[in-house]
Amino acid sequence: MWQPSARYPDPAVQILDPSFAKYRVTLAAVERLFTGSRWAEGPVWFGDGRYLLWSDIPNNRILRWDEETGAVGIFRKPSNNANGNTRDRQGRLVTCEHETRRVTRTEYDGSITVILDRFEGRRLNSPNDVVVKSDGSIWFTDPEFGILGYYEGGKAEPELPTNVYRVDGQTGKATVVIGDIVRPNGLCFSPDEKILYVVDCGASPRLIHAYDVVGDGTRLANRRTLVDAGPGTPDGFRCDVDGNLWCGWGMGEDGLDGVMVFSPQGQPIGRIALPERCANLCFGGRHRNRLFMASSQSLYALYVNTQGAPGG
Repeated sequence: MWQPSARYPDPAVQILDPSFAKYRVTLAAVERLFTGSRWAEGPVWFGDGRYLLWSDIPNNRILRWDEETGAVGIFRKPSNNANGNTRDRQGRLVTCEHETRRVTRTEYDGSITVILDRFEGRRLNSPNDVVVKSDGSIWFTDPEFGILGYYEGGKAEPELPTNVYRVDGQTGKATVVIGDIVRPNGLCFSPDEKILYVVDCGASPRLIHAYDVVGDGTRLANRRTLVDAGPGTPDGFRCDVDGNLWCGWGMGEDGLDGVMVFSPQGQPIGRIALPERCANLCFGGRHRNRLFMASSQSLYALYVNTQGAPGG
């Protein structure tokens, strides 16, 4: 049974390199905000409403946690087995849906707009994670996890490779920006949007690749491996304003469950130990300095001494 730390600094927040010390708030501890999900994913912060949304994929719902009251309720059910979520630069919710095999946007009036469900006439696999660039373009990964069985979607045969897509924010035209990763998963941009990071789940061990964003910002080049996860399992992640990668991590009985933090050079600098695998995370709170961690059956939070990069 998990119990919050009774002392400060919380021993769950571990300094692996001296450069991480400045990011630890010594008088803050890991908090469990909720437990009762089946597989928690895709947290996204709504500062204008002071609430957090996250997906509970097998339960086919998106949950909402209220900052003021701590109450948790259902934001959307059914959610079409929603997975990754983010906000666009107009503040609208953008969601990856497994069951319908599409990416959608929730408009201000609550109506749903389909951003993409097919490419070149063929159905997507099961969009997984999504980010929106400052030019309004929507970038998402499309592995086949949601069509492998009925637990997180509907069993089906893939019609497309497991690509990473970019959807133009003005024209809605979709292009493949990465076509050679088997099972791409989490993705995020560096704070200056000059680098895109992508988790490669098809590799063994899993890898985090970095790509330069080139030309007019619509293409990628110079792929290199930033992180070799070894026995770990990176999933969803986000950058802070200094370019550090805060990565959901875990799976198995290797004591690695939680969050790993890497410098922009790929050096492990910090770790947040949790009793459950962290699938995805985001920064939120009034100053974007609170890390929300969607972790298997629970939602955790920790105040840190940095801020999430805009757009995350």
